[in-house]
Amino acid sequence: MTAEGFLEGRRLQMARGVLLQCIMGGYPPARFYGSDDGDLALTADPQQIHRLPWSSQPRALAICDADELSGESSRLSTRGQLKEVIARYAARGLAPVVATELEFFVFAPNTDPTQPFQPPLGLDGRREDGHSAFSVSSNNGLRPFFSEVYACMAALGLPRDTFMHEMGVSQFEINLLHGDPLLLADQTFLFKHLLKEVALKHGLTVVCMAKPLAHTPGSSMHIHQSLVESASGRNVFSDEAGEPTAMFRHFIGGLQAGMADFTALFAPNVNSYQRLCHPYASPNNACWSHDNRAAGLRIPASSPVARRVENRLPGADANPYLAITASLAAGLHGIENELEPTPAIQGEFAVPDSLSLPCTLHAALERLKRSQLAKELFGNEFVEGYVASKTMELTSFFDEITPWERRVLAAQA
Repeated sequence: MTAEGFLEGRRLQMARGVLLQCIMGGYPPARFYGSDDGDLALTADPQQIHRLPWSSQPRALAICDADELSGESSRLSTRGQLKEVIARYAARGLAPVVATELEFFVFAPNTDPTQPFQPPLGLDGRREDGHSAFSVSSNNGLRPFFSEVYACMAALGLPRDTFMHEMGVSQFEINLLHGDPLLLADQTFLFKHLLKEVALKHGLTVVCMAKPLAHTPGSSMHIHQSLVESASGRNVFSDEAGEPTAMFRHFIGGLQAGMADFTALFAPNVNSYQRLCHPYASPNNACWSHDNRAAGLRIPASSPVARRVENRLPGADANPYLAITASLAAGLHGIENELEPTPAIQGEFAVPDSLSLPCTLHAALERLKRSQLAKELFGNEFVEGYVASKTMELTSFFDEITPWERRVLAAQA
């Protein structure tokens, strides 16, 4: 809308069905978002109105809540779902603290989607060949791009912790500073938007697919989580002696109880499960461990004051609001019901059937559709609408025949 209209407080409305629009552009049947498909009001968060520093024309972006016209938050809104679970913690005198680690690839423009992505040409005229992981000089060829990324982050107030080249060819990772879950979800969303916009200015393509390249590690969005007392700021995962608390155990127990039901929220696309096929870099399990990256739930080595749980299941393609909501809601379920986790695992291990997770989008959606826990935490309307939208996307995928099928199966008798 115009700046004048925004500053006058003019209300912006949008059809409810847009919140269930699938990635191809279509919609599930209207019964999933109210048969009348009435309007929602978009209410701008005054703390999340940003002048866009990469735009040559004066433009601003406002992150909004999707509210029913009667005033309450829409149950279809993922940001609204996150605010609701934060409020449930607050009612117990607790405040979640989260941080996200986002991985992404920087590629040359890919005008033909039947061809693989390629890394961009560096300043030396060559393409990266995969030997730059964690190198201090790995992004020299992309220095103009990253310089503008850093400048835009500063302009948007996005503080960064560490930034590095990851294992994949032209793959990078940023760690955002820990803080309030809603703020971190907003920052993760803004950072992904910023990346793509700045990349276009530099003739590049940023890809946040979970697995854009074969034979290469995928891109994750690990979520680090801890809980503090609202009044004192004390980490309730550690006691006065620095030892883990019962609440710490219950939080892990809740995550273990919910991860299989919520896999479709952490891994929302067909391609998400390509990433999860690799059992080490992307563990598809609900095991937990102290500092073992093969576990879906890892407890990083830290001091007692920084004790936290890292959920390693979400991919870079996950909705940050929804992934953080699902993770925190599962942990709260464990606290409320005093669920005990399984014993921690260390070293090489075999995943028991009880802790394995769905390994295809179809299986994950079936599990979510049957989940009473998901319906209790997110509501029937959200779960049914989400499954309906994602089922449309899965059906669209199955409408195409892949090059592998033509290459390998055509010659079969």
